[in-house]
Parts: sequence; structure tokens; C-alpha cells
Amino acid sequence: MADSVQARRAAALARVFRDYHGPAFSIRLWDGWQWSSSDDERPRCTISIATPDALTTLIARPNEVTLGEAYIHGDLDVEGDIFSVFEVAEHLFNRTKGLKQRTLERLGSAAYGLGQRLKHGAVNSKRRDRLSIAYHYDLPAEFFEPWLGPTMVYSCAYFRNPGDSLEAAQTRKLDLICRKLGLQPGERFLDIGCGWGSLLLHAAKRWQVRAEGITLSEQQAEVGRHRIAQSGVEDCCSVGLMDYRDLKGTETYDKIASVGMFEHVGRRNLPRYFGIVKRLLRPGGLFLNHGIARSATLPIRDSSFIRRYVFPDGRLVSISETIAAAESQGFEIRDVENLREHYELTLRKWVDGLEKNADALIQRVSRLKYRIWLLYAAGCAAAFQRGDLAVHQVLMSRPDHGKSRVSLTREKWYAQDHSQQSLDRQPQTSD
Repeated sequence: MADSVQARRAAALARVFRDYHGPAFSIRLWDGWQWSSSDDERPRCTISIATPDALTTLIARPNEVTLGEAYIHGDLDVEGDIFSVFEVAEHLFNRTKGLKQRTLERLGSAAYGLGQRLKHGAVNSKRRDRLSIAYHYDLPAEFFEPWLGPTMVYSCAYFRNPGDSLEAAQTRKLDLICRKLGLQPGERFLDIGCGWGSLLLHAAKRWQVRAEGITLSEQQAEVGRHRIAQSGVEDCCSVGLMDYRDLKGTETYDKIASVGMFEHVGRRNLPRYFGIVKRLLRPGGLFLNHGIARSATLPIRDSSFIRRYVFPDGRLVSISETIAAAESQGFEIRDVENLREHYELTLRKWVDGLEKNADALIQRVSRLKYRIWLLYAAGCAAAFQRGDLAVHQVLMSRPDHGKSRVSLTREKWYAQDHSQQSLDRQPQTSD
């Protein structure tokens, strides 16, 4: 009897993965029985299945939500290379395309009660955005520090080579933004969605600008103000708890940046977003928008694990939509750089840090929350590797009767100063 059960299991898995061409993997069930996708290759990872329901979900009802929920609740686990498992998932998703699926909501957003909180207010309204931002960012800073590193930068780094330390790559990214904007001493600089204040501090200390930042996260604002006070730059650097839609004034800033905040704006708010930024810029002023974009050819999946558990209401736009919205408000596009490979490298560093510091991090947040963040970071790395996602730095200017304040060439942007060289000479580790 046992032999016939195992034979049926093997035959079923062989049918499911008949046309699979990704890295070798194995599946281990709750009773110890194991199956491998290849007789010739060593498995890159092992998918551990704890219950019969989890096996049914894997084979018959796979989507981002059902498999993601099985993982975060421990019904399904991954041993070995977590990045390789996403090729297995893509095979399962593609295999079931076009088939009628019964949506599983058995765990759903009830895990946090988020659905109830976000029913009040329209998508991307001020109140709903405030709740969404708090859900994602208002975690203890001690949760982020071990895997973000000393820079506390939660956005794509900039690598000269894959072996760069995360600190060196993040510091280089901050420098790159300041160079593209051509920051000058005494200029007034605004960072929309300033996080824990890393770009503000970098711009104020290294480029001697008057730096102001805004965020919707109370935790980030508190930490940012503390870091500013510790650095002794309170006279020229500040953080405000504010929605960008509440910014007042006209022609107030010489330069503006938005790094990793654009993903929360929403498609319908794009013209308003760029219109507000243009109003705040002085004629000839520069704006650098750094944001994740979805591939224009990527189908939108209704079952999104990230929207449910990571970024409520998050919907990415393509780079063409971004540029069209900016131009519709009168911006002149000066430069577009795709840092897709850099974000994959960044996410791999973050996953490494999350895994190495797992015990300490679970002391700061629940095990469930930790597994959500680990799966999210690893899954995003796979998406950037496939090209489903990209991240663009778009440099644009507010026209001033044809006068341009942008360098004729990009040479200065990629110049290496002495402080950066000292970081690059640090031992190259995987963080």
C-alpha cells in the first residue's frame, strides 16, 4: 500500500513539473518521503511540505497569495537557496494560466485586520495612504538596522561590482543622486519620503545644503530627527511628518528628490504629484525621481501577496506612464537610468542580512512578520532578475526659458571622490 501511495505521488509530481526547465529542486513531505526534479543535478533547494493541504495548494491552487500564505505560516518551507524556488513558483503559475481557480482567502488579511482599517477612505487618499505607510514602515528601527546596515537606506544601492559592501554601494547611491542634482552649498533641498533621513544627512554634511525631508511614518520621522541631532546638523537639516499633498509655497526649493516613495503615489495621482513638485521648484530647478516600475508587458495579477501583506494599495506603473505624467505637468526629462541589476544585488544583500540575523530580528517582530519580509525581499530579487520589475532614476528640470543647469556630459556624476574611495577600500564582503 505504501509503495502505491508513493508511486502515485511521484507520478503526480512528474506530471506537474514535466516541462520544468529551471534549477533542480526537491520536495519533502510531512512523512519524510522525498522527490527530486532531476536525477542528474544536486537540488538547489528543498521545498518542505508540512501538511496535505499545503501539497494540494502547491499542485492544484498555486498563486502568489496561496503559496505565500503557506510559507509565512510554516505549512511550506524552503531549505537552501531561497532565490531558486521562485523559478519553481513561476512554472506553477504559468502551468495554471487560463484555468478556473477557486480563490483561497482562508488566512487573508485577517492576520492583521488590515482590510478593516483600509476600508475607510478611497485608494491613495491621504488617510488611507497614512495607514498603508504606517503598516509597512512603522516597525522598530532595530528591526531594520541589522540588514540595512549603518546607512539605514531602504532603497536600491549602486554597485561598481557585485562584491561591494552594502554600505559602500548605498553611500555611492546617495552620492550619485547628489551629483545628478548638482547640489551646491547653500541650496535649499527637499527629500519627499525621506525615510530615516539618510539622504538628508548625506546632502547636508557632504554637500552643505539646507536639507528638509517629509515622511508619513511616525517611526521614521522620530529616528530621522534623532540622527540629525546626533550629527549636529539641526541648523540646516529637518524632518517633517507630512503628506506631500500638504506642502505649501511656490518656487521654494532649488533641488528636490524622491527616492523609494513614488511607489505609493498611485496611477491616478501621478499628474497631481508631478504638478506639486513642479510648483515647489524654482525655474531651472532639478527633480530626481527614483522609483520602481513594472514592465509594460507584465500582466497584472489580481492575487498579489505583496499588496496583501507588504504594500497595501500598492500598484506600480511603467516608466512610460511616469514620463508621460511628468511631461504633462511641464517637466523636461533630462536623463533616465535603469538600475534593475543594482536592485537585485541590493535585495540579495538584504536577504543575506535577514537570514543571518533571524534570531535577533524575531525578538523585535513576530516570526510571521519576519517570514513576510524575507519572502518579500527574496521574491522581489527574483522579479528584478527576470525583468518583471525595474527601478529608474529620472532626472527632470523645470524649464527656465531654455536655460539648462544640467552638465553637458555625465562624467561628473560618476566621478569618485576621496571619501567614496575610502569606502571602496573596505574589505569586500557579502554583508
